[in-house]
Amino acid sequence: MLQPYTQRVVDIIKRIPEGKVMTYGQIAALAGSSRGARQVVRILHSLSSIHQLPWHRVVNAKGEIAISEDESRMLQQHLLEAEGVYVGISRRIDLEQYRYEPDIPPDR
Repeated sequence: MLQPYTQRVVDIIKRIPEGKVMTYGQIAALAGSSRGARQVVRILHSLSSIHQLPWHRVVNAKGEIAISEDESRMLQQHLLEAEGVYVGISRRIDLEQYRYEPDIPPDR
């Protein structure tokens, strides 16, 4: 059983639709911790496989792919582009166009 905050983060990430992205900070704030972006990173790292999270749809506050390791960064870019998300030369995504803004926050 997951802690309540962790469960909220997992639920939010699962709801990001294809072709859209959310930021670590945006997810943290919706889950109830406006300063919890680093926790979101840790949750993604440790639970993506177990919960089959669409980890590739989460980017940093600038709309950048934050992964520094080349192979994983390229995989994230490939997965996003396969869903129709344009990733610029600087690996930056236009958040105005692709950011997912849920109408109603997930149940808390």
